Amino acid sequence: MTEIRLLTEADQQVLTIPNEAFPLMGRLVVTRTAEAWGYHEELLPREAWEEQTFPDEDYQIATVLQKGFAVGAFEGETCVGLALFEMDWLKYVYLADLKVNRQARGKGIAAALLEAGRKEAVNRGKAGIWTIGQDNNLGACRFYLKQGFVIGGLNTNVYRHTQQEGKGDVYFYWE
Repeated sequence: MTEIRLLTEADQQVLTIPNEAFPLMGRLVVTRTAEAWGYHEELLPREAWEEQTFPDEDYQIATVLQKGFAVGAFEGETCVGLALFEMDWLKYVYLADLKVNRQARGKGIAAALLEAGRKEAVNRGKAGIWTIGQDNNLGACRFYLKQGFVIGGLNTNVYRHTQQEGKGDVYFYWE
């Protein structure tokens, strides 16, 4: 049984959950008409898939809690999932990080972390959650859309002049 709970000052060790690889299987291509955002997928052939792993962070629980709040997923004493949320002037709380250990994926843990985060955001007077997904992280984009997030923007310039040139950030919102 997985326990989902808000993290406290006593949970510094929980923040060391490592980032693990995820597949790059295609791209979410975002479009805009005068009325709405749209999208379609460009899938890569299976033999062209690659894996990406984000660098591990050095989160400090005091800083995390000063900026907002965090939710952890636990199987026994082991943290298998983590979601970090930041408060700001918007009526949405920002989902700064969401990760689930590879062996715990596919069990609904990420969705449960989001739901706990949404409830806490509402308790804190926010209308919902916003986050950013790289357009080439199709798995993450699919996940946010499946959870009920809507596309609210696209930044195609953010990675210019970097090693990630050609990627874009998709802005997702959930009320």
